[in-house]
Amino acid sequence: MKKALIALAVLGLTGGAAVAQSSVTLFGVLDADLKYVKTGDLTMKKLDSGGLNTSRLGVRGTEDLGGGLKAGFWLETQVDTDTGTTGTGAFWGRRATVSLSGDFGEVRLGRNKTVSRLHLEDFDPTSFTGLGSVSVLYSNLGSGNSTSYGRADNLASYSLPTNLGGFYGGVDVSAGEGTSTNKGQSVRLGYKQGPLHVSGAYASTSNAADSSKFKLASLGGAYDFGVVRPSLSYTQTKYLSREQKIWTAAVTVPLGQQGQLWGSFTDAKANGVAETAAAGYTPIGDAKLYAVGYIHSVSKRTALYTTFSQLKNDGAARFIIGGAPAATANGQKSSGFDVGIRHSF
Repeated sequence: MKKALIALAVLGLTGGAAVAQSSVTLFGVLDADLKYVKTGDLTMKKLDSGGLNTSRLGVRGTEDLGGGLKAGFWLETQVDTDTGTTGTGAFWGRRATVSLSGDFGEVRLGRNKTVSRLHLEDFDPTSFTGLGSVSVLYSNLGSGNSTSYGRADNLASYSLPTNLGGFYGGVDVSAGEGTSTNKGQSVRLGYKQGPLHVSGAYASTSNAADSSKFKLASLGGAYDFGVVRPSLSYTQTKYLSREQKIWTAAVTVPLGQQGQLWGSFTDAKANGVAETAAAGYTPIGDAKLYAVGYIHSVSKRTALYTTFSQLKNDGAARFIIGGAPAATANGQKSSGFDVGIRHSF
């Protein structure tokens, strides 16, 4: 009851007609961690936000239109627990969508994650967040665009219905609105039934400077044996003559009813890195990321966690783990350790 009343108040402030909704939910995550990170000889101790999951505050709702049709909305903003500020440029930077769903599937309009980003998250134990996230190894190869593995403005997406015997899929298009910058599209098709999960995705995003496209293709698979869930993914990105190939092998092991141990290894290799046609592009090299973590659920809503990760750069690579000091020379190592708490509501 309290959540519903708070949600109605929030909607009133944002101009929403809450009384027209069949259901409205206020939700959020508060996540804070104590972190020690190092790059080369530079070290840093900090209280940070989002060590396990990004801290956020949101409100979502649905309205039953009859005949199997439902209208929905979703507004979500990032909240940095350490400072109390929002972590994105736009207030509803994590998601701002309106949708219509039914037997035909679902259509969503507004800022959201691309379906290619959702695919990548499914085969990373960290879901692209925290010290062990493989997202730090993804380079836009100088294209200036990252919507293929992130979020996109002006996004129109369609998802298949959920009654296809385990098969699922989606496609989205982000409008350039008069320019080619960040004009992109992505598609995903997968199968998830019982212990088996396989998925593939393809995405491309235009670059306004040279009319070239940043392209991403990825495959992933996982099998849950009950006592262990191994997963494997491969992603290839291309822009001009530049190319990056990323392999990630991961494993998740449940420990009793409350614990979960996970580990991952990622190998990222780059080709054509001498190409410097795009302004601001820094040639990259190869890198390897090792990560291990433990999550202990104190209750359904609260968890304690710890993570250790180490990133080894080769050649001209200057990748760093999340929150670490910037590299001052090519080939430096970056590592970190944290302990934290996450509470969701």
